[in-house]
Amino acid sequence: MLMQLTVSGLSQGAIYALIALSLTVVFRATTVVNFGHGDFVLGGAFGVYVLVVLLGLPFLPSAIAAIALMFACGILISRGFIDPIKAGPHIGFAMMSISLGYIFRGTTRSIWGREVLPMPRVFDIPPIFIGDLVITGDAIVIGGTVAVLLAAFFIVFYNTSIGKLIQAVYQSERGATLIGINVKRFHDMMWGAGLAMGAVAGILIAPISLLHPDLGASFLIRGFAAMTLGGFGSLGGAVAGGLILGVTEQYAGAYLNTALIDITSYLVIIIVLVVRPSGLFGKRAVVRV
Repeated sequence: MLMQLTVSGLSQGAIYALIALSLTVVFRATTVVNFGHGDFVLGGAFGVYVLVVLLGLPFLPSAIAAIALMFACGILISRGFIDPIKAGPHIGFAMMSISLGYIFRGTTRSIWGREVLPMPRVFDIPPIFIGDLVITGDAIVIGGTVAVLLAAFFIVFYNTSIGKLIQAVYQSERGATLIGINVKRFHDMMWGAGLAMGAVAGILIAPISLLHPDLGASFLIRGFAAMTLGGFGSLGGAVAGGLILGVTEQYAGAYLNTALIDITSYLVIIIVLVVRPSGLFGKRAVVRV
């Protein structure tokens, strides 16, 4: 039973890891915490739903189109809504991201109401049996997809010239500007990348969940919990935090009480902030805004 719970937790945690990493990419690049990110994650899910269910298009091209759309939305948000308020108080970024998220949520409600939308299954992969352990087709697709994306991300980040440029801006925007990097364009790209990565998580969620406009809130808090656990600003910490959170939810639900699954993220945030505010891999410096 323990191994089965662990596999299920890692599968769920892979989605949390991707959401936390997409939040961290934007935070590291711009110091903006995107409180509307959960709704944009669902943007990928609803995009695929519209293209596959309503328009009858194949899943893979629909997924690529949804990711590209959310990348473009990220650039639009950066240029049209975040950049113009940079001179204002930092709390304005939070209020803006919350407002944009609620606008998206309200738009989906106006179209579908609070109706629960079933997505046809597209991960038609037979399970793998290892003794009593069952690795479902969903877990294989989710784990495999996230593993490939994470490997590609960290290879680019640490081993390519593009990654070196990103790290340079992360270290010092002023210094990056002095060596000719267009920091404003960099922010646009990071917002686009963050929303695109979040869209991938939404696309992986869509075929295994019942979609509804309020679903994004639960994934947002799990993304925040993973960031808090791993350490705000730590890319590797976001991934580790997501995986640990997924496994912890499964253990808590099985060995304690199933009701704890829904509050595990909140408990993690509270415990980590009290015991180790910097998280597992974050720096110990605390910035107060």
